Amino acid sequence: MTDAVLARAAGRPLPARRRISGLALNLMLLALIAALVCVSLTIGYVDYSVPDVVAALFGMGDEKIVTIVRELRLPRLLLALAIGGGLGVSGAVLQGLLRNPLAEPGIMGISASASFGAVITIYFGLSTAFLFALPLAAMAGAAVATTILYILSARNAGTLTIILAGVAINGLAVSLTSLAMNLSPNPWAINEMIFWLLGSVKDRSMEDVLIAGPFALAGVLLLLVTGKALDALTLGEDAARSLGVNLKRVRAYAIIGTSLAIGGTVAVSGGIGFVGLVVPHLLRPLVGHVASRLLLPSMLAGAALVLAADIAARLIRVGVEIHLGVLTSLIGAPFFLYLILKTKERMQ
Repeated sequence: MTDAVLARAAGRPLPARRRISGLALNLMLLALIAALVCVSLTIGYVDYSVPDVVAALFGMGDEKIVTIVRELRLPRLLLALAIGGGLGVSGAVLQGLLRNPLAEPGIMGISASASFGAVITIYFGLSTAFLFALPLAAMAGAAVATTILYILSARNAGTLTIILAGVAINGLAVSLTSLAMNLSPNPWAINEMIFWLLGSVKDRSMEDVLIAGPFALAGVLLLLVTGKALDALTLGEDAARSLGVNLKRVRAYAIIGTSLAIGGTVAVSGGIGFVGLVVPHLLRPLVGHVASRLLLPSMLAGAALVLAADIAARLIRVGVEIHLGVLTSLIGAPFFLYLILKTKERMQ
């Protein structure tokens, strides 16, 4: 299957020569992540030098710096990378699987459904009784939303129908979360529920990393192996079957992978939207609109974007720290509106 065929199937002409190779793009994104990691560990309410941070990571140097770097900044850094990577690759896979350029975990209600699952465990006190209650409930919520969306897509629902279904799922999940907040008699539980709606990696610990990390990693790995099948799906399901693609397996990988990646990270960070929408659209022209070449760069760019947003949230001084989910929404909502208008123009 040639790149030209895949590009035409995706509705885009393939440039005569791509400006950047896949390897070069990935190396550039890795270099960007490395630079952001240095900034994240050194800059904050108190700035530290790189040598001090490196020494602190190995438990040496000033005890105060060791505590701040290892117990506050490092968990925050790792969670931002895990969340961004999971959201970036999930958005790329969902857009390929649903053949919908506006598909994204936040917009389609997947993140909100995962948040609702997490809130339920807080409401009933399950999160304190069982360590993995939060991630398991969040993954279950994400799986339900993803499955509903796929069923609609399999019935050849139009782009508008799928988007409206996602908006409905998102609205229902948010409403149920608000209902749980309204009925909760525990002020502490209400504060925790608000956290899931706003989204943040502030004040997270290495325990949170250990809870979310394995699920996010497993989900990302499942999503990355769907690349070649997504290439075939750009030609339609019948053509994909004729090329030997096992559609049931691809669907299972996509649904389970998205549920693990989104549910696992939402369980410790809350909902963070629009990353899975913005990142694939920015990168798609650089990879020739070929789905299999989009997944790894989307994971890396998503990690870089969330980490950069988290750094910005710390540096923007407005009395209180802006939540990460609020900041990404401020960036992503105008971009989403632009894509809707652009998609409408193409359909006319």
